[in-house]
Amino acid sequence: MFQETLELYLRRLLDFLIYSKNYLIRTNPIKAFSAQFVESVKDFLTIKKKLKMAQYRLNYHQHQLQKMEQLIAENSEHNFLKGANLDQKR
Repeated sequence: MFQETLELYLRRLLDFLIYSKNYLIRTNPIKAFSAQFVESVKDFLTIKKKLKMAQYRLNYHQHQLQKMEQLIAENSEHNFLKGANLDQKR
């Protein structure tokens, strides 16, 4: 009885080890970790360039917004939107 129980436990342990080995072969966590590490290093090294591009885009969109607001204010009939044009007409 003890020998049968021991064989059963050993068989279960071997099955678990085989499943674990096959899972590690399928997922390969070391390869995934190394790929993620390399990607993180690339992001870290190019962060300055990405920051400059984001600042450029922000400035460009702010400039476009100011131009649109200025055009709206110039073509508007409301005095409170005209600002500098109202002073020039006086």
